[in-house]
Amino acid sequence: MKAAILGPTYPHRGGIAHYTTLLARALHARHTLSIVSFSRLYPGFLFPGTTQLDESADRILPPVPPEAILDSMNPLSWIRAGARLRALQPDFLIVPWWHPYFGPSLGMAARRSGCRARIFLCHNVAPHEGTPVDRVLTAYGLGGADAFLVHARSEAEKLRPLAKGRPVRVHPHPSYEIFSQGAPSREEARRALDLDGRVILFFGYVRPYKGLEDLLRALTLARPDAWDRLVVVGEFYDPPERYRPLLSDPKLNDRVRIVNRYVPNEEVARYFAAADVVALPYREATGSGIAQVAFGAGVPVIATRTGGLEDVVEEGVSGLLVPTRDPAALARAIERFFDEGMGERLRGGVQAARRRFSWDALADAIEALAAEVRG
Repeated sequence: MKAAILGPTYPHRGGIAHYTTLLARALHARHTLSIVSFSRLYPGFLFPGTTQLDESADRILPPVPPEAILDSMNPLSWIRAGARLRALQPDFLIVPWWHPYFGPSLGMAARRSGCRARIFLCHNVAPHEGTPVDRVLTAYGLGGADAFLVHARSEAEKLRPLAKGRPVRVHPHPSYEIFSQGAPSREEARRALDLDGRVILFFGYVRPYKGLEDLLRALTLARPDAWDRLVVVGEFYDPPERYRPLLSDPKLNDRVRIVNRYVPNEEVARYFAAADVVALPYREATGSGIAQVAFGAGVPVIATRTGGLEDVVEEGVSGLLVPTRDPAALARAIERFFDEGMGERLRGGVQAARRRFSWDALADAIEALAAEVRG
């Protein structure tokens, strides 16, 4: 069949672009694929990071050249993107959805595509930090869909009132094994990063909902001899000053390393290879790309019971689960993980769980949903 994707891919950076690119690879192996991408995602004044472009030396490239047509700020480009999709005549169209800001551009382009099977793949039905206009933008954007696919049951429940009878399907977020291809050994990674002992990794953009504050509080509550190092890797979208009082606690002195930058692709594997466990103390979540980077690297996680995390992490099999906003429970889980030497057993569970999280399985789910919509 002829498939099309309307969404960001390289040279844009970040989890949505990586996801779209890897999905494109899986679909390209089965179908004739076209990609209509963005010429501009966010205007500079709305983007809190340093750059929107992927400056990695190890690039994750799409299987076909994307056509960079869509500019989120230019309505004429929305019309052009829709016209290009109509000319391509895809049998089904995949539209990644992750923020209401893109409702006008994605919604109009999808409506004008002429496709009979427009599947919106919703990473976040609603934003983690919303604004009063989000509901209007979301309603318009999602109005351009014929069906929806989400990665968490909790997101499906949020979406059903907006779907108004259109199909909503749930399928697990695939794992990012690509980041750990050619990964260094644990010993090599630790030498390169100058790390030793029992290492906890917090990875990804730092924003309030990610719960770094709860993790730092948990480590002040945990027994000092229960853990050795916390490595926080990711660009701060939250003022770093917010965390300084916690970081100055004597119980954390010289035990927390902050890497406040967007880590290029070629460095990702090193941090996960060096870690004993990845902490996901999210206060709320939809799915988590970081959980799937960890699973792709074979590393277990300690996560909160929120959103899609409890759909992915099997308690005592591939990780440990704790309540949200509960530093004391998180501290106990960290103590248990290291006291009971759970690392090797949970790594085995991660390896088994990865079979559920393939990109081919996601492609199967999309094809089935497209066939359902087309009747």
